[in-house]
Amino acid sequence: MHLVLGLGNPERKYDRTRHNVGFRVADRLAARCGDPLDRSQLGALIGKVRLRDREVVLAKPQSYMNLSGQPAVSLRGYYKVATSDVVAIHDDMDIPFGQVRIKVGGGHGGHNGLRDLNARFGDPGYVRVRFGVSRPPPGWDPADYVLSAWTKAEEAELDALIDHAADAVEAIVVDGAAAAMNRFNAKTQPAPKAP
Repeated sequence: MHLVLGLGNPERKYDRTRHNVGFRVADRLAARCGDPLDRSQLGALIGKVRLRDREVVLAKPQSYMNLSGQPAVSLRGYYKVATSDVVAIHDDMDIPFGQVRIKVGGGHGGHNGLRDLNARFGDPGYVRVRFGVSRPPPGWDPADYVLSAWTKAEEAELDALIDHAADAVEAIVVDGAAAAMNRFNAKTQPAPKAP
């Protein structure tokens, strides 16, 4: 079994922000399986789904991004999921908009959601699906940038990119992280038009 965590903030005002792309990818996976994430459990909205023949718990922690670790560690313990079978989907400013990268383990890179996951798990060996949001323009505070809405040009590309990230999660669950990394981290992956 895998635990797939879409990271984000629960209030409606954050729905269309860069920081909530993890929620949107989790919702897309749930929609593909016909099972909305509407059941509350251990501080998260969850759904138990099957991605092809694999059982998955999809979850959106409701404790805000910076405190994602407590619901995540509670769900990991409840469902007896190995840390290596946890997948966290999150925004990443170090990756250009439109790029999806998969990584296993490592530091938090300044991302407070990952910082809390690493601290709570005590083991950074989970899989990350990193959704590129690019760096903020000069003079724009990074925290304000990730909490701001996508531009109209970005929104025009976003639906296909969310599908691409959902495909990456599915590949991790079905084929394993190494195979998914070979496929999704290739330098030849198509990039959308610049915003």
